[in-house]
Amino acid sequence: MTRTPSSWLLYGSLAASLLVLVVPLPTGVDLARPYLLAMLLCYWMLEAPDHVGLGIAFIAGLAADLVSGTLLGEQALRLVVLAFLVQRFRARLRFFPLWQQALAVFALLLNDRLIALAIALARGDGMPPWGTWLSPVVGFALWPWLFLLLDELRLRLRERERGN
Repeated sequence: MTRTPSSWLLYGSLAASLLVLVVPLPTGVDLARPYLLAMLLCYWMLEAPDHVGLGIAFIAGLAADLVSGTLLGEQALRLVVLAFLVQRFRARLRFFPLWQQALAVFALLLNDRLIALAIALARGDGMPPWGTWLSPVVGFALWPWLFLLLDELRLRLRERERGN
C-alpha cells in the first residue's frame, strides 16, 4: 500500500486554505479564525513527510503573505518554525491518539501565535486583540475533524486508483 498522497489533494488543500485566509468574516469572529494552512501543513507533514517539508512550508507561507497582505516573510517564518517542530517530533506525534495530537497541534498553534506576537511587537504594532488567542483553541477543536476528513479523502482516492 502506497503512502504517496494524491498531488491534487495535497496541493489543492493547501490552495483552499489560502482562500480561507481571505474569506471575510465578522470582526469578532475573524480574530478567532483557525490557522488552517498551518493545520494542513501539520497533517501533510505527519502523513506524507517525503512530499511536504520546510521548502513547501516556506513557499506556502510566502503565498499566504501575498494573499493576506501581511509583511512578506512573516507567515513564511512562522510556518517554517512550525514545520521544523513537526519534523523534529514526527515519530512521536504520528502515533499519538487523536486527542493527544490535537493537544500537540494546539501547542504548535499557540507557539505560532507567540511568534506572530513577537513579530508584531518588533514592528511596533503593539499587542494584538485578545481574540487572536482563541485561534489555537478553535484549531484544537477542529483538528480531529480535519484529520479524519483528510484521512477519509486519501482512503477513497487510494481505493479509486486501485480500482482503475
